[in-house]
Amino acid sequence: MKIKPILISISLLISFHTWAQKPAIDIVKTKKGTIQIQPISHSSLVLTYNNKTIYVDPYGGSKMYKGINAPDIILITDIHEDHLDQKTLDSIDTSKAIFILPEEAAKKLPKNYGSEIVKLQNGQGVHRLGFFISAVPMYNLPEEANSFHPKGRGNGYLLNIDDKQVYISGDTEDIKEMRALQNIDVAFVCMNLPYTMTVEQAASAVLEFQPKIVYPFHYREKDGFSDVEAFKNLVNSKNKDIDVRLRNWYPTK
Repeated sequence: MKIKPILISISLLISFHTWAQKPAIDIVKTKKGTIQIQPISHSSLVLTYNNKTIYVDPYGGSKMYKGINAPDIILITDIHEDHLDQKTLDSIDTSKAIFILPEEAAKKLPKNYGSEIVKLQNGQGVHRLGFFISAVPMYNLPEEANSFHPKGRGNGYLLNIDDKQVYISGDTEDIKEMRALQNIDVAFVCMNLPYTMTVEQAASAVLEFQPKIVYPFHYREKDGFSDVEAFKNLVNSKNKDIDVRLRNWYPTK
């Protein structure tokens, strides 16, 4: 007769542990409101401002988006499956979403998706739903046609949200365009080999363009994870004013 309460307790403990693994929502205050930042998985995140919801590279299945409003805008950075994840897109409500993505990614997107498809090349921008979103370069060095990410195929993004600038790196190395960024309030910067860049390269670039807040993300490597604690130490040892926010982008690890 005592087995049932024990089983219930174990079930509740497992349920709590699973819930506890999910990254918390961060808040960034703007002049007229707040930006809610929800890390999801790998390079996927959700930004919410003024009752509008932006999904970036939806990935990991519908369970990762449970309890989150359906997207008003979906940003896609590249053609690879960890950015253009067809299974996840099939499993979530994209009916009202405006898709903003590179042309090569748009070619792979089924025609029945979204309310609008906006194809951006590096250097182009668009106003939608009160946001200005511009595409910025993301690519591997040295520049070679057979690299994982050739220049011009994918997009990083700059988002103007109220009085804040948010930078999403996409899959990039330590490129001059990233180093030249100015007045970035929040940055999401990748770091994993062999696909993007090292922790040291990422830290060096961040120290140059000096975002107020930086999230290391997209840090899963072929055999484990990049050392994001080392990234934080490298940045803060030279600039303590940069708020390096370490979050669990791999909630099942």
